[in-house]
Amino acid sequence: MACQVLIVEDDPMVAEINRRYLTSIPGFHCIGIASNVTEAWEFLRNESVDLVLLDIFMPGKNGLQLLTEIRKEGKSVDVIVISAANDIQNIKRALRLGAVDYLIKPFTFERLKTALQTYQKEQELIQEQNEWSQEELDKLLLYPDQTHSAPAKLPKGLTQETLQRVVESIDTLKKGFTTEELAQVIGISRVSARKYLRFLTEIGFLSVEPVYGTGGRPVYRYDVNKDHTARIAPYLKT
Repeated sequence: MACQVLIVEDDPMVAEINRRYLTSIPGFHCIGIASNVTEAWEFLRNESVDLVLLDIFMPGKNGLQLLTEIRKEGKSVDVIVISAANDIQNIKRALRLGAVDYLIKPFTFERLKTALQTYQKEQELIQEQNEWSQEELDKLLLYPDQTHSAPAKLPKGLTQETLQRVVESIDTLKKGFTTEELAQVIGISRVSARKYLRFLTEIGFLSVEPVYGTGGRPVYRYDVNKDHTARIAPYLKT
């Protein structure tokens, strides 16, 4: 049975984008969209919801107030926060209230996909048995990466082996490297290097900036983002 998901987001365009992202992942169904806390709470009282994708900043009460009410009432519903709030106070409060994940806007589809698939796998593990040993529980709570060793699926035409080489080679390059510089270090064509750079940019591992010279055509220079390790980890598991 598909996971029933409620999206709580006051921006209609963002809500629709999240709905499309969600419904493109097997095993998830958007049961409704609420634009504020009042609508969301009314929905939760009348419908069976498994998971809430929750924004924080909304007119009236904010999303963390809704999360507080969910916990106060003891509702059996999980929450993934999706918000522009990147301050440690909001993040810590959300996690203390039991949010299973926290995505900072703007985020990539791949990051949301990872969050949902990780949640899905954890729920499957939990439902498989009624009693757990300490070792089994530790794998779920302390070492979640060990509960599913297969790497996340790469786009067609990319391989895990070459991606590993690309990531390792990027660590040796200076800030603001080009496609040609990466291709030379690895020993692959610029076309192939460009495919991997595009993928790494899409998942937020790299940022890219066009630099215009006298010729008029830009040279694209890449740099590693601060949270690059978390971004690439799902694709390099062994």
